[in-house]
Amino acid sequence: MPRPVHFEIHANDPDRAISFYEAMFGWTFTKWDGPWPYWMVDTGSGMGINGGLLPRQGPQPVEGQAVNAFVITVDVVSCDKAMEDAVANGGSLALEKMEIPGVGWLGYVKDPEGNILGVMQGITEA
Repeated sequence: MPRPVHFEIHANDPDRAISFYEAMFGWTFTKWDGPWPYWMVDTGSGMGINGGLLPRQGPQPVEGQAVNAFVITVDVVSCDKAMEDAVANGGSLALEKMEIPGVGWLGYVKDPEGNILGVMQGITEA
């Protein structure tokens, strides 16, 4: 069965987006040595995927519009802290955290570029 193997972040200001994701999750960005501006995103070791970042090719998403793309969700230790960190690093809240019964807590934030991402705090078993 086909599975996702790569994601992309589109940004009006790539440096601002890189700073946000480095501060939020400790991701590392490496500029690609190709014919157009593109950064490879290393999200760390273990289960998950890596991605890329590139300059946005059109207008930034309009505030309040319906989601019109895939939304990536990041596994975090604390949903509350991740949402606070997003705001502290230039992002904003998109949807308050909610309990997903039997799974954990899920919230949605926007990065400084207007992209929505989820932050998921799974249930910790004793």
